[in-house]
Amino acid sequence: MSAELRTALVTGAGRGIGAAIAQALDEAGHRVALVARTRTALDEVAATLSNDPVVIVADLGTHEGPPAAVAAALEAFGGRLDVLVNNAGMALRKPSDEVTATEIDELFAVNVRAALLTCSTTLPTMVAAGCGSIINISSISGRRGAPRRSVYAATKAALDGMTRSLAMEFGPSGIRVNAVAPGVVETAMWAENLAKPGVADAVMGVIPTRRLSRPEEVAAVVAFLASDAASAITGEVISADGGMNSTLNLWPTV
Repeated sequence: MSAELRTALVTGAGRGIGAAIAQALDEAGHRVALVARTRTALDEVAATLSNDPVVIVADLGTHEGPPAAVAAALEAFGGRLDVLVNNAGMALRKPSDEVTATEIDELFAVNVRAALLTCSTTLPTMVAAGCGSIINISSISGRRGAPRRSVYAATKAALDGMTRSLAMEFGPSGIRVNAVAPGVVETAMWAENLAKPGVADAVMGVIPTRRLSRPEEVAAVVAFLASDAASAITGEVISADGGMNSTLNLWPTV
């Protein structure tokens, strides 16, 4: 790889984990295309980056949004895209016997279909270049059972399966595909739930580190997977969750 800046596209880059990923890739020497629905949020993140970031406003829940976002990034980058991070996602916490067909369709459109479409649009460019790294942001919910998260968990499990399939299919072309599965992260998405009585104590009881993860910690794993240091890693779902996926607290009061 030459000294020329690598390029990366990050979806859901307007806040939280996505913003932290954009900043980590920028610091690692990537020119980053930021994708989300709200320009003001993207502009705020772009102002923190150093390598001439690109702001792309797109609704990834539509059929046209994901390929249009990739096309805009490729145009801005002169036809080159080294890293794709599928971070955009929606959450739903609701009793499973109350979930509607509309909610199921909406979550799968944003969490799964959008990622598949960004991949399918990006892959020809990566195949032509003979290299590339795709990183999907999954969740502990796709790996461990939790109540009132059946739809969200289903979308993240689908993302994990997609990751392994793409890794096998495009590994011979020099493309690596991995996923990062965060646990409970200090973001606006979790703040409301943690504020409910008893929730924070219950959550801390199943996290070995007894603290929430920070967006920057998840972003550091993504930056590693995007780098040459991870050149032998593909098809993996790497937990960045404070140990939640690998442990079981049999003594929750300890």
